[in-house]
Amino acid sequence: MPYLGSEDMVRELRRALSNPNVQSDHLRYRNTILKVVRAMSQGVDVSGLFSEMVKACATVDVVQKKLVYVFLCSYASLNPELSLLVINTLRKDCQDPNPMVRSLALRNMTNLRLPSLVEYVEQPLTAGLRDRAACVRRVAVLGWAKLHKLQASSDIDAAVVNELYSLLRDPDPVVMVNCLRALEEILKEEGGVAINKPIAHHLLNRLKECDVWGQCEVLKILERYRPQSEDELFDILSLLDPSLLSPHPPVMAATLSLFLSLCSGLPAASLSALERVRGPLLAACGSASREMRFTALCHIQLLLRSLPGLMGAHYKRFFCGYAEPAYIKQRKMQLLVELVNDENVALVLDELKGYCTDVNTDTAQAAISAIAVVQTVRDLVWVCPQCSEAVCLALEGCEETVQDSQGRQALLWLLGVYGERVSSAPYVLEVFIDGLRSEVSPGVKMELLTATMRLFLCRPAETQDMLGRLLHYCIEEETDMCVRDQALFYYRLLHCGIEETRKVLQGRRSDPSLGVLIGRPAEPVNQWARSFNTLEPLKQSAAETESTSGGSPEPVTSVPRPNTDLSLSSLSPSPVDKVHTESHTLPQIKWLHRSSIYYNIHPTFAGLYTEYLHGFVVFHME
Repeated sequence: MPYLGSEDMVRELRRALSNPNVQSDHLRYRNTILKVVRAMSQGVDVSGLFSEMVKACATVDVVQKKLVYVFLCSYASLNPELSLLVINTLRKDCQDPNPMVRSLALRNMTNLRLPSLVEYVEQPLTAGLRDRAACVRRVAVLGWAKLHKLQASSDIDAAVVNELYSLLRDPDPVVMVNCLRALEEILKEEGGVAINKPIAHHLLNRLKECDVWGQCEVLKILERYRPQSEDELFDILSLLDPSLLSPHPPVMAATLSLFLSLCSGLPAASLSALERVRGPLLAACGSASREMRFTALCHIQLLLRSLPGLMGAHYKRFFCGYAEPAYIKQRKMQLLVELVNDENVALVLDELKGYCTDVNTDTAQAAISAIAVVQTVRDLVWVCPQCSEAVCLALEGCEETVQDSQGRQALLWLLGVYGERVSSAPYVLEVFIDGLRSEVSPGVKMELLTATMRLFLCRPAETQDMLGRLLHYCIEEETDMCVRDQALFYYRLLHCGIEETRKVLQGRRSDPSLGVLIGRPAEPVNQWARSFNTLEPLKQSAAETESTSGGSPEPVTSVPRPNTDLSLSSLSPSPVDKVHTESHTLPQIKWLHRSSIYYNIHPTFAGLYTEYLHGFVVFHME
């Protein structure tokens, strides 16, 4: 057919559908109907052909029926009165000897989604639950869920609910799973399907009969069940154990989620289960699907919170491939940071160094952040004071190469704390003060105030004049209230005397009880078990990517304490941290993160950091 405007096209199609010669030729008639459906899929309004298509559904040709039903379900809401004409044909098809026709009729009867037709649909659906063909029972079970969705305010007959419960023992596994889904929808206000001991054991025994998504559905619902004895618990765990090694990642994840739910009071069993899924998780990281790989990486990162050494021997599996997308590379770099130890630190650093020249700017900057940036050096001397001498030597002349606001904040903190050892510290601060009007980051301004105050206490003659200029600008001209309030605080603190100022600004520089931390403390599995096999690990990854940590690692007002709660709610900064936080578009992947004092520091890093400090890798932040 030549191209015509939409109105001409509809007119031509109506003429063809009404042509007796076309109707008598089944192939031509079917092709005409196919053209109608194709036009509909291309956005042409063919609702005017509704009556002609209603007539076309009275046929024994199953393919033609399917095409017509696609059209009718799409336009039924626009023609509710004419849709009544379809019901008679559909009800008649529900009694067809061909089970495929019966299931097709039931499916499309519920897909019309017209409240006015509910009374005509209930009887065929009830009969469909008892149909001898499994394909019809599958459709009928889901049909009751659609019917409830259509009229959520009205209650489904209790007899139907009982019928659905009885179909949980249907010999067809798909019917069983569909019953679970339908009961979940119908009984949503009552908490979903009720799982007692007989039902739970029946579902577990038939788990292997279900397909992948059916197994996931069953395992998810079984999380509500609580065994009544320890023997029953271990019997269930024995049944679940083979599924932990399933080659299908969704089944493995759903099984582990149920395993962790059942073993909430058995930490040893939970950790053993995490060890068991190491192989399937590594296999999922090599999946052809990028989405699957990213999801597996995020969940591995979740598991490492309780078993930091779970993937330690397999760290090379997280080396980035050249053709991998940036978001997978950045997630792998975060995992490499988690897995570093004294044995592999040199190899990991060499690998990350290669990523610094990646064609993707974000990936290159993430690699640079993961290796060594000024923020890392700042945190390094906070945890390892013995490294401060080497860091002070590396600070000379690096102010011109620091480009981002976080790097400037870290540099200023180092100059404030170790300014007496850095000969050029007053001159560097003076450059920052002279360019204060062009500085847009409040965090940098606040760090500059603190650094200048600290340097004034140890080198007053060189710093007095610039401190006065800085305080005057921040109090009289600064528009940011946080910066202004901090300047006023320091101004009033100076009025209290030098000794009082020294007590506030020159407290201890690190926690002597910590020493050097190797790795990160293991968290209880219960802290994150509920978020496993959900979207929360992916959401948390996005939140961590968008968030940044700025400012000094030691707050002026309080001594830092460990915080191991890494839930989504904890990703928002505290009132003290907020004033030091600035939005940034780069992924923040750091060696030294998680909290003020929880860092992945290794003694080997001290020398390697110094080696990199003057090189391309450290300060090439463009």
